[in-house]
Amino acid sequence: MALPCSYGSHCAALPFPAVVSRAASSPPPRSRGRRPSLPPAGCFHAAPRDAALVSGSAAGGVSRRRCELFDLHQHIVPFAESWAWQQSIVTRRKGLVGTDEDHSDTLIALQHPPVYTLGTDSTEDYLHFDVKDAPFEVHRIDRGGEVTYHGPGQLVMYPIINLRYHQMDLHWYFRSLEEVIIRALQSAFSIKASRVEGLTGVWVGDKKVAAIGIHVSRWIAYHGLALNVTTDLTPFQLIVPCGIKDRGVGSIKEILQIASDGKEIDETALIDKAYRTLLKEFAEVFQLSLYHNPNWDLQESKNFS
Repeated sequence: MALPCSYGSHCAALPFPAVVSRAASSPPPRSRGRRPSLPPAGCFHAAPRDAALVSGSAAGGVSRRRCELFDLHQHIVPFAESWAWQQSIVTRRKGLVGTDEDHSDTLIALQHPPVYTLGTDSTEDYLHFDVKDAPFEVHRIDRGGEVTYHGPGQLVMYPIINLRYHQMDLHWYFRSLEEVIIRALQSAFSIKASRVEGLTGVWVGDKKVAAIGIHVSRWIAYHGLALNVTTDLTPFQLIVPCGIKDRGVGSIKEILQIASDGKEIDETALIDKAYRTLLKEFAEVFQLSLYHNPNWDLQESKNFS
């Protein structure tokens, strides 16, 4: 069932991501610090007992559902590798359905190098370039909706959530993800963001600052949200983002600079602030206790640029 959203669907899993095109002459993307070595696909580690509580301790001693957090928010992770990582977690979680042993949700936070992604049935009509000669990698993945862009400076958060323990309602889940972003923008930056009737995502004026897309299998939701913090918005000009022709794309940095008459902004600090606030609001909206999972390290890997 395709949903009226930026890029959401509830459909059968497909063998994605398919690399439609790889930019032959593109230089390696800039890395923000040393690149992490991700847990191998097919291997999933439960949150260790000594994992540190990050956010979401419940008031009055009421127990919240646990959610392990993989914090790579200042690291640029290739799309295909993060997708394989998601898939390995989802496969394990699906195997726990009906066993009453799925005790923890998962949240992955990271950035991607420049990449375009298309949904299962996306049309290439919204690409302003030949897919065989694309400026960046192009991946077709198992979501609904049209093309979007990911790149450095954009915070991507992948919640892998068993909706049986929340609400088995996809529209509630979309609205909840939007609520996380709207609250975060207001509390951290005093930016008034909103929803647009009939569309999914978060908007400031007529500019979209955050896209949301999910896929659900056996009520386990994955993919997630992408918030433009310090993102270079130029690559969006080469596509019709999410197939929406009459609205633009914005970023937190752009909004703050306009409000401050071009004042210089520390991009790293801005991303850190946005990330911390998103975590806080995510834990509150979904009533989760977030625990940092250290089961990845910062070893150099030939798989990362």
